[in-house]
Amino acid sequence: MTEQNQTNPDADSFDPGASSLAGQVDPAVMAELLSIRSSIDNIDATLVYLLAERFKATQKVGFLKAAHKLPAGDPGRETAQIARLRRLAAEAHLDPAFAEKFLNFIIGEVIRHHEAIAEDHEAAAQAQGSGRAAAGPAVPSDA
Repeated sequence: MTEQNQTNPDADSFDPGASSLAGQVDPAVMAELLSIRSSIDNIDATLVYLLAERFKATQKVGFLKAAHKLPAGDPGRETAQIARLRRLAAEAHLDPAFAEKFLNFIIGEVIRHHEAIAEDHEAAAQAQGSGRAAAGPAVPSDA
């Protein structure tokens, strides 16, 4: 079994030809539609893996911030990133407002993760200070 299938046992059950339009449209049109959708499916998979990589990087930022008692959010950075992504979106002929909403969602998740990391880090420090073993690691493992 592949790594993807180990992570998602339902991966083999995905039917790229699934459509409520099957049998209702010209077969040539359906074939073209499925071809385009195949490209979309590949892009969606790439987006998921890119987001996973992004969150691995932001997790490292979260551990660094927690270790140095920095705030989870950085409004100056966030404002600059939003402006940058809006500009890139416009250049790519993507609606800048959509790009901003998407980035704001990601930023919100990152901040939520950073807050959780900071709480875990603080709890571990308190447990260590009181002589008890911490419930979880305060720093990331090499995994």
